[in-house]
Amino acid sequence: MNYDEILMTKIAWCYYIENMTQQAIAEKIGISRMRVIKLLEKARDKKIVQFKIRADGSHRMELELALIKKYNLQDVFLIPSVSDNINEAVSHAAALYVSDRAENEGFINIGYGDTLSRTLNNLVLSNDSNISLVSLTGGVSYYISSADPGIGNSKIHIIPAPLIASTAEMAAAIIKEPSVNEVLKMSSLASMSIIGIGSVTNRATVVKDGKLSSTDLLMLQKSGAVGDLLGHFIDKDGNEIISDIHDRLISLPIEKLKELNNVIAVAGGLDKSYAIDAALKNGGINVLISDEDTAQSILDL
Repeated sequence: MNYDEILMTKIAWCYYIENMTQQAIAEKIGISRMRVIKLLEKARDKKIVQFKIRADGSHRMELELALIKKYNLQDVFLIPSVSDNINEAVSHAAALYVSDRAENEGFINIGYGDTLSRTLNNLVLSNDSNISLVSLTGGVSYYISSADPGIGNSKIHIIPAPLIASTAEMAAAIIKEPSVNEVLKMSSLASMSIIGIGSVTNRATVVKDGKLSSTDLLMLQKSGAVGDLLGHFIDKDGNEIISDIHDRLISLPIEKLKELNNVIAVAGGLDKSYAIDAALKNGGINVLISDEDTAQSILDL
């Protein structure tokens, strides 16, 4: 099932089962009322609506609603867990989700990680979109630059710094630099923020990229870390743990996430269940884009 079919199922559920108006659906999902009307018509044409929601779509909607209720989210978008590369599949769905809701002349904040890199590579914006992408962490220049072909006339504002500095003193000095401070301040202008959720395993991007050593990883695990948001490591309850790594981090403070508009977390895979659960408990995330099996795993925790 592709992105449009999943979106059709979601809209059909809201319209026929939840008895929501077309305008209310448009506002909830973040697309135009005209697109809601067209997708409802398409849902009927494709037999997605046959006086009941197809069984697979119904199960997905139940999972989405359960996650929304459990974590007090604004929206959840789940894809079928059929791909051999869940990261790529979830990232593709996230790119479509974002492009559907991107505002012309608007600002979009972006986080750090492999999933975010894939999302940007799949993102296709119109040539007249004039959207500005703003990095929330250091260490992202290599994958933002690779996304250039698909982002039209978008302006890119990158924090000119690594994700983790060699010392706390160097990190403090870098953050005070006008070029860095200016980009961090721009984050408040964004209409949406796209972030990843990292795990605390050997498969984590910060480990594979060599930004953390195996010793760092072990110390984080012993300190109770189960995941990370923007490089900030959190425990099972979503609280930032105490670590000297955070003193060297070039990133938006984790508490600032709750001040941003429309924070969209993109993460999938059973190995990230505990990390996603902790990140959602943190309270800074508004929307989750993931896969069905991971969703069920999170709800079972």
